[in-house]
Amino acid sequence: MSGGFAGNFSFRGRNGVRVVVAGDRGTGKSSLIVAAATESSPENVSPVLSPTRLPADLFPDFVPLTIIDTSSSLESRSKRNEELKRADAVVLTYACDQPMTIARLRSFWLPELRQLEVKVPVIIVGCKLDLRDEHEQVSIEQLMSPIMQEFREIETCIECSAATLIQVPEVFYYAQKAVLHPTAPLFDQERQTLQPRCISALRRIFMLCDRDMDGALSNAELNEFQVNSPPPDGFIVPAEIVGVKRVVQEKLPDGVNQLGLTLTGFLFLHALFIEKGRLETTWAVLRRFGYDNDLKLREDFIPVPSSRAPDQTMELTNEAVEFLRGIFRLFDTDNDGALKPSEVDELFCTAPDRPWNEAPYEDAAERTALGNLSLNGFLSEWALMTLLDPLRSLANLMYIGYSGDPASALRVNRRRRIDQKKHKTERNVFQCFVFGAKNAGKSALLNSLLERPFSNSHNTSSTSERFAANVVNRVGGNKKTLILREIPEDGVKKFLSNKEFLAVCDVAVFLYDSSDEYSLKRSQELLFEVARLGEESGYGVPCLLIAAKDDLDPYPMAIQHSMRVCRALGIEAPISVSVKSSFLNNVFSRIVDVAEQPHLHIPETETGRNRKHYQQLISRSLMCMSVGAAAAVFGLAVYRVYAARRNTSS
Repeated sequence: MSGGFAGNFSFRGRNGVRVVVAGDRGTGKSSLIVAAATESSPENVSPVLSPTRLPADLFPDFVPLTIIDTSSSLESRSKRNEELKRADAVVLTYACDQPMTIARLRSFWLPELRQLEVKVPVIIVGCKLDLRDEHEQVSIEQLMSPIMQEFREIETCIECSAATLIQVPEVFYYAQKAVLHPTAPLFDQERQTLQPRCISALRRIFMLCDRDMDGALSNAELNEFQVNSPPPDGFIVPAEIVGVKRVVQEKLPDGVNQLGLTLTGFLFLHALFIEKGRLETTWAVLRRFGYDNDLKLREDFIPVPSSRAPDQTMELTNEAVEFLRGIFRLFDTDNDGALKPSEVDELFCTAPDRPWNEAPYEDAAERTALGNLSLNGFLSEWALMTLLDPLRSLANLMYIGYSGDPASALRVNRRRRIDQKKHKTERNVFQCFVFGAKNAGKSALLNSLLERPFSNSHNTSSTSERFAANVVNRVGGNKKTLILREIPEDGVKKFLSNKEFLAVCDVAVFLYDSSDEYSLKRSQELLFEVARLGEESGYGVPCLLIAAKDDLDPYPMAIQHSMRVCRALGIEAPISVSVKSSFLNNVFSRIVDVAEQPHLHIPETETGRNRKHYQQLISRSLMCMSVGAAAAVFGLAVYRVYAARRNTSS
């Protein structure tokens, strides 16, 4: 069950729960608080109390609770609103002997919370239960059901009496429970079903506990599950496990089979816990397996190295890549070498979200003519996600059942500066920034990396970044992943204002339309700007010029101008391509070639050369001074030895 069990859970980062009590004047707010704090009937209560703290040992989760009393007066509205915005939960009171205060919940207090955007659990509390008219037979369910239907943020309703101490402790128990074990992430009360994220999390837990992968939890697996996730109200002994399975089977025949409790039965069992008000049981399971209140794995449960230099990137290890190859084969049920959207959805059914349904991933990988994800596209999506968001990548590996040590799934690459000094790199994933003027052909180049046919209809005025990732086959069967990052011309100035912008770039290409003089001029300007930033920041990057649209007639002097620039900067001659005529000139393999030689093809401006020459002169001068100083010290030492011997002989 590697990667599944989170150890002993504590409410991380939470030193207590803050509950704000609000309601109309005279509804019993302050008396309720005093009764809860003193466990006695209150007398001569102040209109508004100072913050009251209930100790941790009063609650089963051992978390202390602070109660904030508020005034309902108009003059205190601003202060009350500030307190409400800081609340973990809100208790709204009405008086059982004053029906008008119930109506005010609906007409003022609940709309007020929505207007303030207070998005926390709300507990409705009827105070002064002892004063209710004995002839009034309306139940709290009948009274509150219409209000709860309208205001879904209401967690529960309860009536109490501070005078007789009836159900006073329960008020704040439910308030704390609503914060520590909230209903909304787990259960859709309107549809009376588990929430999609809750189902995904429980499916993953079921998968991790199903050690023999037979689709059912045997008695032994259920017992081991209990050991790893002890129920808040104690263990279920083997005889009781049989009873639990019997209950599930009676309610849901396919919830149990001859092998044990099925996934359907496992989900039903937790829905039953929630419906019975035992949310803490389901939350205990989820938290033991690393989930937070948003039903995502907690960051402290995902071992991503936090300390990295700006020019260090991360990529998947060979072990993780092999796991993904196996997962691809497992979910490619029709063995056609590609995953349909439905198969991708099934693969990520144990994750809280589908990670590739949004930018920059949704249009970044190779797909078949039918829109299915090829193996290269699948692995490239993972490589891109690991490069851009290692935490998210590792979390999704764990969601889909990565069985190895999560800490072994990612590798921190060596600093690019060190690669340049050693004249080699160990990276398998290279990021290439694509610069160029509008309409130079940047989008067409990205599409060609994804094996997509040329189209004149693509958007040429995009002002947003775009990524394309694919596997590039190398000589000898070696494979590298190339990630092209299109830098929109309108955003260049903003990007280059960041001194560390080039740190993660392995190679930069500058695209120009070979038939357009302005396009070449603009790409050369961008090349010089990037070269200067590299020299100033210390993150110099190998560069290439690409002459796109080679099927068109070049403007006069285009070749001479571009060659002169390349010679001046000390980089390779421009690579001519025509995406339209499918003449790519092996451009992607050549980009990888440049990335694999991080010490070459780094442009050097005149200013950079002068600075380098000056630094060399300084270094030589310092070396000469050091040698001279060493010689002087050595000479002085020899003289002292000579003088000492002369004195001795005389």
